[in-house]
Amino acid sequence: MVGKIDARLAGLGVTLPEAPMPAANYVPYVISGNMVFISGQISRAGGEEYVGKVGQDISQEDGEKAARTCALALLAQLKAACDGDLDRVVRCVKLGGFVNCNPDFTAQPAVINGASNLMVDVLGDAGRHARFAVGAPALPMDVAVEIDAVFEIK
Repeated sequence: MVGKIDARLAGLGVTLPEAPMPAANYVPYVISGNMVFISGQISRAGGEEYVGKVGQDISQEDGEKAARTCALALLAQLKAACDGDLDRVVRCVKLGGFVNCNPDFTAQPAVINGASNLMVDVLGDAGRHARFAVGAPALPMDVAVEIDAVFEIK
């Protein structure tokens, strides 16, 4: 039987990528009590790849797509943490977004909206979250965006 969240993903035409493996000495997520802390996911997942500085090497619009790619990887990690059952998700508590950009680029919140919008599209009101969106002078492997997350599960 397909869960409500999986059905919503299908209705949106969204296919989650495989949960990416860690690139260094860390785990992809930690469950503590009813909270899932997901390590930063980069804009290089599921066949999508966005690299370079937003506003210089790639457009702000592509930066938003990069953030959406991160959100898809976050949801894939969340699904793994929930043993495949996304209906266990109570809410998205927080997203933390980093945008690879020059100091004069100030549209980080608009870029990270690519992830925020997907969370609300997929989880409805449970997808509304606290967040930060900041610029960074460089990100690992020159990716355009990296986002971590905290979710509450049952």
